[in-house]
Amino acid sequence: MGGSFIGKQIAMAGGLLGRIRNSLGLETARPGSDKAHAGRDRAAESQDPDQQDDIELDEFNPFPQPVVIQFQDVIDLHSIPPRLVKTVVEDYIEEAHRRRVRQVRIIHGKGIGVQREMVRSILARSEFVVGFQDAPAEAGGWGATIVRLR
Repeated sequence: MGGSFIGKQIAMAGGLLGRIRNSLGLETARPGSDKAHAGRDRAAESQDPDQQDDIELDEFNPFPQPVVIQFQDVIDLHSIPPRLVKTVVEDYIEEAHRRRVRQVRIIHGKGIGVQREMVRSILARSEFVVGFQDAPAEAGGWGATIVRLR
């Protein structure tokens, strides 16, 4: 496997953030692009503490640097906007497969079952999924799905 563990996490977080921003119709500055350099140049010009108020903040991203979230064998979709669930689940399953994880748990909530069915339809179409089922009661019951991966 090439690349560092942290580098891969940052790349995954950056890729996911980019897909989320694109699905929201927001412009995304790619590393190395003129827009990315312009943002860094503006920040570098504002190193004077008196000029910190001049830095442009992205209202959709309160964190100026990438936030690295360590990969885990469970993901909770409660904080994910419904229109992004498909992208997040697909990316998560792909990353789990890439890491050779054999089982993950996706928490989608109980509700009336709409998100559960959406998640399961995504899983049914994934080439990386061998099977899935309700989680045991102590792990969320029918509010979570256990996924077995290739």
